[in-house]
Amino acid sequence: MSAYHKPDQQTLQALKDSANRLRVLSIRATSAAGSGHPTSCCSSAEIISVLFFHTMKYKPQDPRNKHNDRFVMSKGHAAPILYAVWAEAGFLPESELLNLRKLDSILEGHPVPKQEFVDVATGSLGQGLGAACGMAYTGKFFDKASYRVFCLLGDGEVSEGSVWEAMAFAGFYKLDNLVAIFDVNRLGQSDPAPLQHKVEIYQKRCEAFGWHCVVVDGHSVEELCKAFCAVKNQPTAIIAKTLKGKGISGVEDKENWHGKPLPKDIAEKAINEIEGRIQTSKKLSPTFPVEDAPDVTIRNIKMKSQPNYKLGEKFATRKAYGLALAKLGHANDRVIALDGDTKNSTFSEVFKKEHPERYIECYIAEQNMVSVAVGCATRDRTVAFASTFATFFTRAFDQIRMAAISESNINLCGSHCGVSIGEDGPSQMGLEDLAMFRAVPTATVFYPSDAVSTEKAVELAANTKGICFIRTSRPENEVIYNNNEEFKIGQAKVSE
Repeated sequence: MSAYHKPDQQTLQALKDSANRLRVLSIRATSAAGSGHPTSCCSSAEIISVLFFHTMKYKPQDPRNKHNDRFVMSKGHAAPILYAVWAEAGFLPESELLNLRKLDSILEGHPVPKQEFVDVATGSLGQGLGAACGMAYTGKFFDKASYRVFCLLGDGEVSEGSVWEAMAFAGFYKLDNLVAIFDVNRLGQSDPAPLQHKVEIYQKRCEAFGWHCVVVDGHSVEELCKAFCAVKNQPTAIIAKTLKGKGISGVEDKENWHGKPLPKDIAEKAINEIEGRIQTSKKLSPTFPVEDAPDVTIRNIKMKSQPNYKLGEKFATRKAYGLALAKLGHANDRVIALDGDTKNSTFSEVFKKEHPERYIECYIAEQNMVSVAVGCATRDRTVAFASTFATFFTRAFDQIRMAAISESNINLCGSHCGVSIGEDGPSQMGLEDLAMFRAVPTATVFYPSDAVSTEKAVELAANTKGICFIRTSRPENEVIYNNNEEFKIGQAKVSE
């Protein structure tokens, strides 16, 4: 990262003007929709302006370009300002913003990947940073590319434990290409956020998790420009002190305005006042990215040989999973494995031994592990397999649900399923997992009965769109299929 050079006054003014245009567009969109979160948008206007027109490097007409910097709107209810900035950048027509939340519009109330500029769905709070961690890990260790990852969080959502799982992950792996921006606007949905404007406490917490931390006035474009350049050998947290509803007279920093469109008279007055602060119509253009992300092919991944098991031999499907995953790793160098400190039970340790540079230890943080896997799989950069005990995926159900809404292609393996785990007791038994995954849209469930079908399930999962769940068992089971047996999704085999 080059040294910081203060933007000239003309650029600073253009950034301020852009922020105010984003406010106006957000107010107009939510007023037209009759619903939405204009005050949450207004607190982050300068942050978004500086990010998209000074800091981030991307091609505005090609939002999913593999070389582009990534942006995750974790505070998904502020979606209107995300849509507004892509209109400001020229990707969306401004007129489309007035279709916000309409059934026939792609501009839903919260971001979803049907919008080309969205990688992961957000709205269920506390999950964006975990996905951003996966993107940043991929950029640093797999792609070894220049792109950076930026994630905007609301101060209300940082009460979620999943945020701090992600903070610990990023700090441990020193993801210096990751920037988290805390929009500390003081007010939550029904009450003030617990820390309100005590930015020094946010700073101490972030630093304790191994992050470089900068506290700024979130409405100062100059402070923001400087902070986004302050990169060290660790992830960066920008603690931005802001005001909810900034720029709207009578609403700014006032309670009971969360999730409410402005009444017509207040909206018109606010738009007139904000437009009166805009000094120029000049629009800034982003810098194009460095094109150093490698080409990746993850289609039609095939094992290099058939399974090699003997009929009648005893073999645990969980062990067959680990062997199959390691074997798949030799077929494609973009197959990766994640685990939650259970690799010697799920047998993902086999993959780690053979492909150590493609194994991610997520430790005992299953919610974050799923979010990291989702982030790793964005833009088709990897084929991600994440494993733990089947029962522990229940605590990550919301992340799995959001992965489906994100149209993610992640593969999950739950071991030690059912009652056969025995003496470990009910806390370790995966009993709800089948019902849970059957309720997830796009999910394909594999329940292999022997080692051969397990290996085939791993290969099928790698090539199946959507969420795939492979259920494996602790005990050894007899091999009942020939090595050349064919399996197809949606077709069960019944023994006679």
